[in-house]
Amino acid sequence: MTKMLKEALEEKLEMTELDKLCSSFDIIGTIAIIKIPETLSAKKKLIADTLIEEIKSIKTVFCQVSGVEGDYRLRKLELLSGENTTITVYKEHGCAFKVDVINTYFSPRLSTERLRISKLIGPNEVIVNMFGGVGTFSIIISRNNKSSIIYSIDSNPKAHDLCKENIEINKLTSNVFPILGDAKVEISNKLRGIATRVLMPLPEKARDFVDAAITSLADNKGIVHYFSHVGADNKKIAIRNGIKDTSKSFGKFNHKIRNIRVVREVGPRFYQVVSDVEII
Repeated sequence: MTKMLKEALEEKLEMTELDKLCSSFDIIGTIAIIKIPETLSAKKKLIADTLIEEIKSIKTVFCQVSGVEGDYRLRKLELLSGENTTITVYKEHGCAFKVDVINTYFSPRLSTERLRISKLIGPNEVIVNMFGGVGTFSIIISRNNKSSIIYSIDSNPKAHDLCKENIEINKLTSNVFPILGDAKVEISNKLRGIATRVLMPLPEKARDFVDAAITSLADNKGIVHYFSHVGADNKKIAIRNGIKDTSKSFGKFNHKIRNIRVVREVGPRFYQVVSDVEII
């Protein structure tokens, strides 16, 4: 799609300007989120209008003006073109999700990872998703594993409310249970020793929640999907550094890293990795 956008802008921008255009953008339902360098700020409305013209499903274009920040992992967005709304419906792997792109954290770039983990689940598993957001991981897992029970925790009230809506939209009210609160507190109070598997899709802070993750496992044994960020010059080194990071984070527990993979590159020489850790 980026190639298409650049081709559409060939007669509207200078070649030097095209070279500076961001290499990718996110499409979430009817909303596109694009990064535009400061040097192209005078052309950002033109770029956004062209995006809407070229991709008919897009009704709104935002420019991302900050990185992911704060406890709720939110990013600041500037409306550039189209309808003034932050709410959209996003579809993935046969599920539909109501998303608020400015008041909740959401990334379409985890689509492959959500499906991969959903295929690892066995019959009758109990899963704790420590950072459930609007419910994407939890609902996709449940749709593909109807005998499983999933507790989806998030501390952001708006994400929690949307998670409840999305559970109803996807008709999974008997399988996915949303919980509002801090994952450490909620596990300690309600979810001790019940899980066969734990999801930790919060790479910025997952290390701080490892003890709580183990507390939720039945007999302190099971699988933890541990997300982290590592610096590296390439994917091969990212895997190596991811193993080191995971081994350190789970160092006081008897564990085995079953699998580790790069999820995506999140910045120059900076990668998101996920480790499938078996606690034994």
